[in-house]
Amino acid sequence: MKIPTFEKILVTVGTTQFDELIQTVTSHNVVDVLRRFGCRKLTLQIGRGRNPKLDKEVFGSDIEVKYFDLKASIADDIDSADLVISHAGAGSCIEVLGAAKPLVVVVNERLMDNHQSELAEALHQEGHLLYCTPEFLSKTLAEGDFGKLKKFPPGSVGDFVSYLDAFMGF
Repeated sequence: MKIPTFEKILVTVGTTQFDELIQTVTSHNVVDVLRRFGCRKLTLQIGRGRNPKLDKEVFGSDIEVKYFDLKASIADDIDSADLVISHAGAGSCIEVLGAAKPLVVVVNERLMDNHQSELAEALHQEGHLLYCTPEFLSKTLAEGDFGKLKKFPPGSVGDFVSYLDAFMGF
């Protein structure tokens, strides 16, 4: 399997707090995989979470890291990214899949009645994204076959909602 090239990577937690994702994606194990992908710019959208502790030893001088909390739209950040790592919120999934970007969804297992995992699993089974929990992010990135991901069918948000309803059995 060929190692993909992703120079610009966006990590988003939406409007939530998902510090575990931010901590995981800035860990040695994950950054080593991102470096193998050719990552040069890592942008972290931290939502309502704490400012991340960015260890210079982890990133070295070859990966530029920046972060922000919330802004009106991250569409430009998504458009400029080569890969997006996201929480499993439906809005974030819609936006990233609509922009036809490779997507790795990280499920927050701490949420009650976690329908996000059902959404991630359904979209994974359809071949649109990879998904995991924080503890398996490094492995998912390293072993994921990004070349097999299917583009999400173009359409409106309404089509996506209908698509989700069908998968969820509503």
